Amino acid sequence: MRRGQRKAANLAGKPPRRESKVPLVTRIQADIIQAMKSGDSLVRDTLRLVTAEMQNRRIELGKDLDEADQLAVLARCVKQRRDSIMQYEKAERLDLAEQERREIGVIEGYLPEQMSAEDTRSAVAEAIAESGATSPKDMGAVMKALMKKYKGKIEGKVAQGLAAELLK
Repeated sequence: MRRGQRKAANLAGKPPRRESKVPLVTRIQADIIQAMKSGDSLVRDTLRLVTAEMQNRRIELGKDLDEADQLAVLARCVKQRRDSIMQYEKAERLDLAEQERREIGVIEGYLPEQMSAEDTRSAVAEAIAESGATSPKDMGAVMKALMKKYKGKIEGKVAQGLAAELLK
């Protein structure tokens, strides 16, 4: 298998998760080109939408996006697709819901690895202890501490649910 074919085979469905020093936008652009060469329309179209979202965000802010802003855009894209999945399933449009799931798989290849359920639970318990929270009224302080320490690695809704459960 030639080098280009091997790369194309790796992109089938979703790109491999990789931590690298190459800027995120550069990696995405390279993967769009590779998807175009391999004929992978799912990856190509999904990444084009992501780059459009990043461009819109850059225009909104009036400055180039740093790595944190880019990751925030990716996380927002995943969240939007999860919301769409719920709506499609309510409308019994399972084909569209499955398409959104595949797009989430592509986008998540560029996000940092998410914490496991056990790690999330221990991080929430640690944040509760650090913030001195004793009741659900203290949820804001707990979430602030969590997001400051684990931004991008922990899902906010899951952490909020665990914090509410532990603060009862």
